[in-house]
Amino acid sequence: MDFQLYNTLTRQKEKFKSIKEGAAGIYTCGPTVYLYAHIGNMRTYIFEDGLVRAMKFLGYSVKRVMNITDVGHLTSDGDTGEDKMELGAKREGKTALDIAKFYTEAFFKDFNSLNCLMPDVLCPATEYIKEMVDLVATLEKKGYAYRIGDGIYFDTARLPDYGKLAGKSHMDGIREGARVEVNAEKRNPADFALWKFSGAGEKRQMEWPSPWGTGFPGWHLECSAMAMKHLGETLDIHCGGEDHVAVHHSNEIAQSEAATGKPFANYWLHGRFLIMGETGKMSKSAGGFLTAATLPEKGYDPLAYRYYCFLTHYRKQLDFSWEGLEAAARGLDGLRALAAKLKSGQEGEAPAVDREAKYFKDFSAALADDVNMPEALAVLWETLKDNSISAPQRLAFAAAAEEVLALDLFRAEAQKELPAELAALIQEREAARKARDFKRSDELRKALSDKGVVIEDTSSGTKWKLSRG
Repeated sequence: MDFQLYNTLTRQKEKFKSIKEGAAGIYTCGPTVYLYAHIGNMRTYIFEDGLVRAMKFLGYSVKRVMNITDVGHLTSDGDTGEDKMELGAKREGKTALDIAKFYTEAFFKDFNSLNCLMPDVLCPATEYIKEMVDLVATLEKKGYAYRIGDGIYFDTARLPDYGKLAGKSHMDGIREGARVEVNAEKRNPADFALWKFSGAGEKRQMEWPSPWGTGFPGWHLECSAMAMKHLGETLDIHCGGEDHVAVHHSNEIAQSEAATGKPFANYWLHGRFLIMGETGKMSKSAGGFLTAATLPEKGYDPLAYRYYCFLTHYRKQLDFSWEGLEAAARGLDGLRALAAKLKSGQEGEAPAVDREAKYFKDFSAALADDVNMPEALAVLWETLKDNSISAPQRLAFAAAAEEVLALDLFRAEAQKELPAELAALIQEREAARKARDFKRSDELRKALSDKGVVIEDTSSGTKWKLSRG
């Protein structure tokens, strides 16, 4: 079947045609490791992980490259302000390298907790300075770069189609200086830094020599140099969040295509924002953001958040609420319960999944339709509940779907130990029930509920679980 992707560049769904048949090279913008990544950031990585898994499921060999921005990302899109890594170092009284190491490790801890596959290639920007300097030299030689007081800049006026990714309405604002700070030395408001100079008399923690002077690479330059180093001058797919379209990705396209004379990427995919109710888009600068690591503290499996993300297509805005996450957690619990029931009734080795079955084809079709995870989940639910399909085949299908969804469908929940005080209350309640003292039993149930323990009376005895929140 045709694999369709919505291409931001053309603003329509297109049949995916890879550069090399049966293979795909994907570049995904990674984290700037000066602070923790919040769950809004992680929504983009979950979408990209779903894309990679879906393509593998559909038979593609995938090479995914992701950068780690550990230098050059300034606090402004307009190439002004302080480097976020240096800012983080001052904030915590550590070196920039220590900051990068700590937050890189924190990022991948969250990344792994969400069952995201590790990229095939990880690119810390600080390890590719030579490639970046070489790219600036190429642009300078071709007449696209010029020097001003604080660095080497790209002349966007040299490209008639500059900003084609964002579209005319977005780019008009940038050309007028609406989205970036005006620098009087720049030839055009939209021009961007390729190489920034260290300030006079300033000794930065992260700086390198170059033919133009000591300094550091521009943020946009980094991705172009690293992507082309590992995937060639033209990529199959470039991904990122919607906030990268107008500036970061538009600038990547400009400098890459100016340098090579070739299309930089054939398909551009962008995930929409996660919105926090009335407060709007979650952001680090606003503070108060949630991380994947904080979800267990609230009683939630991080994979409940992955499931939550899959309930909304990646090209639609996701409204986050605790009520919504709770519903997603219950949904995931229900899905796991169905899978566990099928597995418990299975004797011997499970059969191979029936690839000719309607449910398998429907699941594949959902993935091939711009990675439609909500529809893929719906097919899985419908199939697992359909008793007209043999239990072994439903089990085999669940295992196949797990390769894409990565929700740990067959994971048994470990029973946690309760503090002695709460365990004693449960024992006291059991004794009250046996004595038919239902008033006292109800009082103890409420006391346990107030302490976050949910009681369920079953024919096999009292069961409990920790409530979420």
